[in-house]
Amino acid sequence: MVLTIGDRSKIHQRVSFSHSDERPISIGHGANFYRGTEMLGPVTIGNNVFINRDAYIRPNTSIGDGVRIGPFVRLISDTHEVGPPSRRAGKSRFDPIVIGEGTWIGASVTVLGGVTIGKGCIIAAGAMVTKDVPDNTLYGGVPARFIRDLPTADQSLAEPAVGEPANSTT
Repeated sequence: MVLTIGDRSKIHQRVSFSHSDERPISIGHGANFYRGTEMLGPVTIGNNVFINRDAYIRPNTSIGDGVRIGPFVRLISDTHEVGPPSRRAGKSRFDPIVIGEGTWIGASVTVLGGVTIGKGCIIAAGAMVTKDVPDNTLYGGVPARFIRDLPTADQSLAEPAVGEPANSTT
């Protein structure tokens, strides 16, 4: 049974891990998980990841370094093939979910399988993410949609002063 937890990690005793040699869970250094999270491997989590209470993380999920996940977030990789009329939920599968480094997932967000969320994104509270999200963007709503671009490392987060152009070099 493979569960790897990095140094300096704080995992609440009421976090549930379901793992095996075939379904490992790997957690990087400096992780901090609040109570109630449930995780089914295989799952890979980077360094310095924060997961608030009661997250639900399903197989084939990869979470990058520095990600922040709000309370009651659901990362649902489970889905089914469409079956015949007698049983529409056919053969099950777990489509991958990838969350890029530095991303912030707000409270009660649901991310469905097959979705990649880029680096440096914000997903607004309550959103339902059904499609890929590009790096450094803000998405929200049901289904989640583009709201705006976010600054990159080369751009300032500060708002320009009143009457000053947005890209002033003075």
